[in-house]
Amino acid sequence: MTLLSLDRLTVRRGACPVVDAATLSVAAGELVGLIGPNGAGKTTLMRGALGLLPHEGRSSLTDLAPQARARHAAWLPQSREIAWPVSVETLVMLGRTPHLAAGQRPTDADRAAVARAIATMDLAGFETRPATELSGGEQARVLIARALAQDTALILADEPIAGLDPGHQIATMAAFAALARAGKALVVSLHDLGLAARHCTRLVLMHKGRIHADGPPEAVLTQDNLRAVFHISAHLTRGPEGVIFQPLEVLP
Repeated sequence: MTLLSLDRLTVRRGACPVVDAATLSVAAGELVGLIGPNGAGKTTLMRGALGLLPHEGRSSLTDLAPQARARHAAWLPQSREIAWPVSVETLVMLGRTPHLAAGQRPTDADRAAVARAIATMDLAGFETRPATELSGGEQARVLIARALAQDTALILADEPIAGLDPGHQIATMAAFAALARAGKALVVSLHDLGLAARHCTRLVLMHKGRIHADGPPEAVLTQDNLRAVFHISAHLTRGPEGVIFQPLEVLP
């Protein structure tokens, strides 16, 4: 089942296309790593797909009414500002808002979804703590938990593991992979190519606003692509533990 479809999606800054005619389909069961250098258009592509930026072309998400879109797709932006000193549990419960009627109190199912998300992000024991008093990495995990609690078929996340310690980076990517195996679809922008290669079922490589390559990690992280897009060399191998990728040096 296709959960996201883009057809020649173009987002412009003035006359300049920041995302240029991107065509992409994401199916249930996929964990798609959206990779590319700074300024390649990764964030803009996701924001355009969600209808948060004016765009040309088509996105299946913008075909949906806002309420239906919020029930279908969760959005985790790169910004992690938490403005109000609400408890962790209250903040994560905001993820259930699309499922609640106006004035409706959370149900047992809502509370269970919040509890699962908190446990997934290793936040048990944090429920009553003010979210504004947590460290930056802990706040990031709370916001990921809020997106997970939304319990949508599709999740779009912009650099969700940036700033997390290595253990929580790995655990978060493993949690995303488990959601994909359970039938959800995720599009996650990443700069850590090692974690992208190891956990994603598919990589979409962006370069100068265009999709440069799309396929399994070993087909995308080729020496030619790495040289052309990132100007680096790297070592990639597959062992008993899966794909292992190590950047080596910057190329002239």
